[in-house]
Amino acid sequence: MAKAYLLLADGSVFEGRSFGARGTRAAELVFTTGMTGAAESLTDPSYAGQIICFTFPQLGNYGICKDDFESEKVHAPAVVCREICETPSNFRCEMTVSALLERDGTVGIAGVDTRRITQIIRTHGVMNAAVTDAPPTPELLERVRAYSVTGAVAAASVTEPKRFAPEGARFSVALMDYGCKKSIITGLMQRGCAVTLYPHDTPAEAVLAGGHDGVMLSNGPGDPAENAFEIAQIKKLMGGIPVFGICLGHQMMALAQGARTAKMKFGHRGANQPAKDLKTGRVYITSQNHGYAVEGASLAGTPGELRFVNVNDGSVEGVDYPGLNAFSVQFHPEAHAGPLDSGALFDRFTALMGGEGHA
Repeated sequence: MAKAYLLLADGSVFEGRSFGARGTRAAELVFTTGMTGAAESLTDPSYAGQIICFTFPQLGNYGICKDDFESEKVHAPAVVCREICETPSNFRCEMTVSALLERDGTVGIAGVDTRRITQIIRTHGVMNAAVTDAPPTPELLERVRAYSVTGAVAAASVTEPKRFAPEGARFSVALMDYGCKKSIITGLMQRGCAVTLYPHDTPAEAVLAGGHDGVMLSNGPGDPAENAFEIAQIKKLMGGIPVFGICLGHQMMALAQGARTAKMKFGHRGANQPAKDLKTGRVYITSQNHGYAVEGASLAGTPGELRFVNVNDGSVEGVDYPGLNAFSVQFHPEAHAGPLDSGALFDRFTALMGGEGHA
């Protein structure tokens, strides 16, 4: 392997080996703690504009299977890992991680101290960085420090509506695409829902005119407060037809009702985040991928009621809107590749649409 370099915004340089595509990519460096789910993470649109540092020591040992994709391509511009496996062993394997990254123009660096990199992020917070196959220069450091994630939702969304319908569908769901994961569509279809995937900038009036039984707001990348138009449409949607928001959709629902969001120090990314249901006392182990969170104190005076909290840091994990026939969660109940603890939230949504439940 040729040499590669990871340059952090604080000037730190880590030398390693290149894999995947060649070149230079500057973005925001984040870490994920998932032990499995490499294909799912790499193709998750929520990673647009971010360099993924995998904390698990080896990446790619069971290869890549296209059935595990959450979208059609890798959205992260760069990947960082301790060890890259080029000889995967799995009967489902269709290609290596390196081949996938090369196909989609994502650069990779292996052979670096990912524990040290993670400690830096945990101590100082998420920071910009670059992965490059050329020795870093002062000009590259300036470029890294100037980088910001903008326009990510528009880049990740479909541009035309798409319909997915299982045989004998009981419900019709409008799914707003802010960077939607395929597993959300799958989770709805498994519960008898025909799904119409709408572009992020579809007016609320057009969605409501579709005669749907409910609206789902998807996950997605970037700062939720940047999406002023989408937030205004969500406000129009909430109040009649059942609405269920996940991740970015959850954050924008809160903003639509007058709450606030803030950037977290290093976010939650991985498959082991504990979320406590304040109504039942049950703790769910959840899959998450976000760098922003709803500010709990800002829910006061809004129609939202705190429902889930993160056991580790007390951050908001879910909000109910009982007067608006809506609810939202920060974590991913569709969780592919797991854990599957909170999949019943899809059943809660279908019960709302069938008039059998309440938010």
